[in-house]
Amino acid sequence: MPTAAPAPSLSISVRLLALLLGGLAMFGPFSIDTIFPAFPAIGTQFGADKLAMQQTISVYLIAYAAMSIVHGPLSDAIGRRRVILGGLTVFTAASVGCALATDLTTLLVFRALQGLSSGVGLIVGRAVIRDVLHGHDAQRLMSQVSMIFGVAPAVAPVIGGWILGWSHWPAIFWFLVAFSLVLLVVTWRTLPETHPPQARLPIVPRRLLRDYIAIVINPRFQRLAAASAFNFAALWLYIASAPAFVLDVLKLDERQFGWFFVPMISGMVLGAFVSGRAAGKVSGEKLVSIGFACSAVAMLLNLGYNLWTDTPQVPWAVLPMMLNAFGIALVFPIVTLSILDMYPRQRGSASSMQAFTSLVLNALIAGVLSPWISDHMLWMVAVASAFLLVGWGFWRWEASVVRTRCPAEPSATVPEESL
Repeated sequence: MPTAAPAPSLSISVRLLALLLGGLAMFGPFSIDTIFPAFPAIGTQFGADKLAMQQTISVYLIAYAAMSIVHGPLSDAIGRRRVILGGLTVFTAASVGCALATDLTTLLVFRALQGLSSGVGLIVGRAVIRDVLHGHDAQRLMSQVSMIFGVAPAVAPVIGGWILGWSHWPAIFWFLVAFSLVLLVVTWRTLPETHPPQARLPIVPRRLLRDYIAIVINPRFQRLAAASAFNFAALWLYIASAPAFVLDVLKLDERQFGWFFVPMISGMVLGAFVSGRAAGKVSGEKLVSIGFACSAVAMLLNLGYNLWTDTPQVPWAVLPMMLNAFGIALVFPIVTLSILDMYPRQRGSASSMQAFTSLVLNALIAGVLSPWISDHMLWMVAVASAFLLVGWGFWRWEASVVRTRCPAEPSATVPEESL
C-alpha cells in the first residue's frame, strides 16, 4: 500500500505560513460578506427583490462547491502553489467583472466566476498544512489559520459599509480586486511548493472518479463530513440571513453590520485560540464534545431570549451566536484533520470533498431556506438547533465506532488499484 511522502522542510516560518494561509482563506468570506451592506443599493439599481439578491450568495456557493471537487485533485497533480496562484488570478478578473456589471444577470455570472476560483485558498491551504506538519503541530497551525480566517466575516461587512459611506457599491468589488492582487503578489514571492513532484498523482478522470467514489462511500468520511457541515450550518443560517437579520429584524443600518459579525467572529477566534493552546493537552474527542456543548447552550440562550421578547436588540440578540461560534471553532480543526489523515496521498481530494459537502448544504440554506425564514426569529432558532443536533448525532456515531473499533469498518485509504 502506498504511503505518504515525507513532509518537506519549510523555507518560511510557521508563523508567516499561518498568516499567509489565513489571508488566502479570507478572500472567500470577503467576497460573500463585504457586499451585504450593499444589498439594498444593488437591488434598487437592478430592480431586484430580496429573494433575487439572495441568489448572489447561492450562485457563488454553488460555483464554489462545483469547483471545490477539482481544486484539491488539481493541487495533488500539479502542486499547491500553481493552483493557488491560478485561482487568485481568476478571482481578480472576476471581481473586475462584478465591479463593471450593469445588470443583475451579469453580476450573477461574475459572482459564479468568483465562486469557481475562491476555494483555492481554503481548500488547498488545508492540504498545505497537512503536507508540512503532523499531529498536534498541525492542529496548532490549523487553529492559527482559523483565527486569522475568522476575522474576515467580522471586518468584511464593516468595510463594505465604510466603502458605501463614501462611494457606490462597485467600489466594494474594486476593493476585492486590490485585496486579491496583494495576495497574489505575496503568494508568488513567499509560498513554497509543499507537494513535491515525486508525491504527485496525475489527473486521470477514471481514477479520479474512483477515488472520489471511494471517499464518498466511506462511512467514516460520511460521518465526519456531516458532523462538520451540519455543525457549521447552525451558524451559517444566520450569516446567510445577515442582511435581513441586521437591517429588518435588528433595525440597524448598512454601517452597523459589525454589531452582528464582530461578536460572532470574536467567539470563533477565541475558540480557535483555545483549540491551538489545548493541542497535546486535551484529547480531540473531549475538545469536540466541549465545542458541541457550548453550541447547545448558545441555542438554549437564543431560544429563551426570543421567547422573552418580540423585538430583538443588540447586544442580547447576537451574544448567543458568539458562544455558538466558539464551540464551532473547537470542533472544526479536530474533524478536518481527522478527514485529512484518512487519505495521506489524497489530502487535496479529501479536503475538496469535505468542502463540497459543506458548500452544497450552505448553498441550499442561502438560496432556499434563508429567504423563507430570515424574518422569523423563532424559526431561525429552531432550524439552527436542528442542524446542531444532527451534527452532534453524526459525531457521537463516529465516536462510538472508534471506541468499539468496529471490525467491519472499511479502510480509509483509497484502494491501491485506483492510485
